[in-house]
Amino acid sequence: MSANTWPRAWFVGLFLASALLTGSASSEDWPCFRGPGRQGISQEKGVPTQWSPTSNVRWKTAIPGAGWSSPIVFKDQVFVTTALDDGSSLHLICLDRPSGKVVWDKEILRQKAGYKQPDNSYATPTPATDGTRVYALACDGRILAVSMNGDVQWVNSDFDYYSQHGLAASPVLYEDLVIVPFDWSSRPPDTKTGWQVPWDKAVILAVDKNTGKTRWKGSRGGSRIAHVTPQIAQVDGQDQLVSGAGNVIQGHDLKTGARLWTVDSPGEGVVPSVVVGAGLVFTASGFGESRVCAVRLGGHGDVTKTHSVWESRDDVPKMSSMLYVASHLYLATETGVAKCFQAASGEVLWRQRLGGKFSASPVWADGKVYFLAENGKMTVIEDAPTFKAVAQNELGEKCCASPAISQGNLFIRTEKALYCIGP
Repeated sequence: MSANTWPRAWFVGLFLASALLTGSASSEDWPCFRGPGRQGISQEKGVPTQWSPTSNVRWKTAIPGAGWSSPIVFKDQVFVTTALDDGSSLHLICLDRPSGKVVWDKEILRQKAGYKQPDNSYATPTPATDGTRVYALACDGRILAVSMNGDVQWVNSDFDYYSQHGLAASPVLYEDLVIVPFDWSSRPPDTKTGWQVPWDKAVILAVDKNTGKTRWKGSRGGSRIAHVTPQIAQVDGQDQLVSGAGNVIQGHDLKTGARLWTVDSPGEGVVPSVVVGAGLVFTASGFGESRVCAVRLGGHGDVTKTHSVWESRDDVPKMSSMLYVASHLYLATETGVAKCFQAASGEVLWRQRLGGKFSASPVWADGKVYFLAENGKMTVIEDAPTFKAVAQNELGEKCCASPAISQGNLFIRTEKALYCIGP
């Protein structure tokens, strides 16, 4: 190689390597409920903001059965659960991400389809994947691991679940653990205990993801029914499990399940999952004495009086989780109201009626917030202290599952199909 050609070849090679690295950095998996950090945040750029049933849809694939679990994405595989045979047959479906073709559709469990609320489904928990297995949660409380080819590898049956609402919380992966909260209620004829009357039977279960064996059980103390997917937060330099239920917000030791701190949060039937940021945890306390709360992380024992920062009793979401994007906290309610707080202080920056009912949780990408209503209308706004709409898009189908973002595309599950939005 001559002295004149060597620098050019070196530059081209460097450019290609840089392009590959840049591409991999901008292409992100969505491996669990609410994405990589379980907060509804995507780091991808150029995510679509405009579409319709006939435009900017990369593919649409029919999904049999019924379920409100969100899709998850790992590289070129998209996974979604659904329930058939009146809820008794739990299926895991794998789709090819580029084309939307069904790679396989397998019954992974015959589950006990017990009582549930009409708005719930027998396949509401969103699965999670580490790229080696997919971890799913049956409506009867069984936890199972499935290979990336659809073969069941283990089933944990240590908790026999019942709830007056059905099951809606999703599993969380942490190191070699699968963590599931079981904030349940008593069986008939006494249906009020654990639901409207606090009890001490709630369990947080941590299972070895390689073997399916239970590693620890955490206790809440007195609490009421909930369906909150936990979060992992750093507290004083250590990872901690942060979760909420009816009546409480709590921190637990990830190695033992021991309860470290608790904050009173009146309410029951809590569905919105917690979000964290800037040393705070933000929660919505469900039904009853509904409120949005901001609580400082950490402490020991009952820290209600010392760690409660602010609360708001107006426009409290009952289903949709909130979205924290420094320094804003966004929410959407069942009555069609969207709201933005200054997260640190609780100051309301704006309040806007979007219309519709919201069960799906909002997501953020590339400076924009996506609100998906049950009627299939997605409102896209700027992440800003003043309300600024970017676009409104309608699919005309019922949507309760939270959207996913991966590989530059938006994945939206409707009542009967899965959409991949993008060119």
